[in-house]
Parts: sequence; C-alpha cells; structure tokens
Amino acid sequence: MNNFSKVRSVHQKLSNLFRKGVCKVLQVGPIPTHVAFIMNGNRRYDQKLNLAKGTGHSIGILVMLTMLMHCCDLGIRYVTVYAFSIDNFKRKPEEVERVMDLLKFTFELLSEKNSIANLYSVKFHFAGNLDLLSEPVKNAAKELMANTVNNSKAVFTFCVAYTSTDEMVSAIREACDERRRAMQEPKKTDENYGLTKPVEVVDIEKHMYMAIAPHPDIVVRTAGENRLSNFLLWQTACSQLYSTPTLWPEVNFWHLVLAVLNFQRNHFYLDKQKKLLEMLL
Repeated sequence: MNNFSKVRSVHQKLSNLFRKGVCKVLQVGPIPTHVAFIMNGNRRYDQKLNLAKGTGHSIGILVMLTMLMHCCDLGIRYVTVYAFSIDNFKRKPEEVERVMDLLKFTFELLSEKNSIANLYSVKFHFAGNLDLLSEPVKNAAKELMANTVNNSKAVFTFCVAYTSTDEMVSAIREACDERRRAMQEPKKTDENYGLTKPVEVVDIEKHMYMAIAPHPDIVVRTAGENRLSNFLLWQTACSQLYSTPTLWPEVNFWHLVLAVLNFQRNHFYLDKQKKLLEMLL
C-alpha cells in the first residue's frame, strides 16, 4: 500500500468515526421515523458540469443508496424516494428507457446476497402502478421485494410509476369494490352490520400504496424546489418540508443532519399538529 492509499484509508476511517459520533449526538433528541426524498436536479447536474446525459441519474442512485445507509445509522426506520413519476413517462423515449434500465440494474444489484439490502437488513417495497412498467423492470422489482421480505431493520420504498392522485384514486376504487363485495355476500345476523355505511378514511388508507409506512416526518426536496409535485399528498398534512438548493447528485450526510436538526427544532409543534389531526379523523 503506497502513502496515498494509507492516507486515504486513515481519512476514511476518521470520517466514518466522526459520522458515527454525529449520529450519537443527534440520537439524544427525537429521531424521525420516516424520511421521504424528492430527488430533484439530476438533469441539471449533467448540464452544470457538461456531462453525458444520464450521468446525473447514475450518480443520483449512488447518493440514494448512501443516504439509505446514513438513515439506517441514525435509526430512521422508513425511507421513501420519489424515483419515477407517472408524468415522467411523457419525457423523451430515450430518456425514459435510460432511467428504466438504470432502475432495473439497481433492483438487480440490491437483490444480491452481499448488497446493502442484506448488510443493513432493509426490506424493499414499491409504491405505484407497476403495470405501467415493462416486464423486465417489473420482474426485477418483484424479485427484490421477494428477496428482502424477511429483512427487518428498515423499510425502503421506491415510488415508481407513482403520483399521489393515482394512489388516491386506486385506494378509493379498491375501498368501494371491497364494500360492494361485502354487501353482496349473504346476510347473516350482525355479521354484516354497518356495511351500508359510507366509505371511511380508514377504509381508504389501508388500500394506499404507502400503507406499509407511517406518514413521513420529513420530506426532503433538493435543487431549490418547494413543491411536492404530486408526491405523498395524502400523507404529508403534518410533514415538515425541508428544501435545499443542492442538486440531488451533490447531496451528502450533512444535508440529512441539517434536515434532522430542523425536525428536532420543530418537533413539539409538529407532534402537536399530528395529534390534533388524529383527533379530527
């Protein structure tokens, strides 16, 4: 090992040790249960550095996996990313194909035994209309879910072929279909009591794509945008939106630290609002 490699190795060990120390300090305060990311700025990153198209998305995947590891180190149990919107299918066919190929490669990589999925015991889940995906991408997603179903430390959700409006329409349709099927069953004493009641919020929520996770505590959006862009609209009534001007491929551990610190500063107010909303519902 040459001197440069030795210095690099020592620097890496010190950086890891420092990050662990920061995590320990943050864990003295309240830690969010669920953090969601809107990964914005991949294409702008290519333009900014005059890189080949798609480079920002490739680097963005590495950043996404790194952020997952940081979240696990902090004790954040649920992590969700807005990976591909239904509206993104309207982009140029070659761009859509490039992103789909990258996602398929990522799903296959995470399905391997020595991937971070198993090293960190992360269960992978998909939210969205998977029927809009090509068969190879859909099969890779299903295989990843099957291979990580027994992992229990954290739950990572890819929102792919997703919009919040599609999620709500799908959940309402399924809730109504469920009620209709129940009403068509032969009547039995007291067993079908209340079937003619209107569909309630709880009936809809259990059919949401995101029913697997609690509502996000923090939604992090990069590249200086402050809108949700049809992402988790149902689930973010009491979530804190943390926006940074940094492009997604440039995001690092310290952006997560700042988001968590901001959450801790406002935790009492956010917790109070959540409890009030629960009472109203």
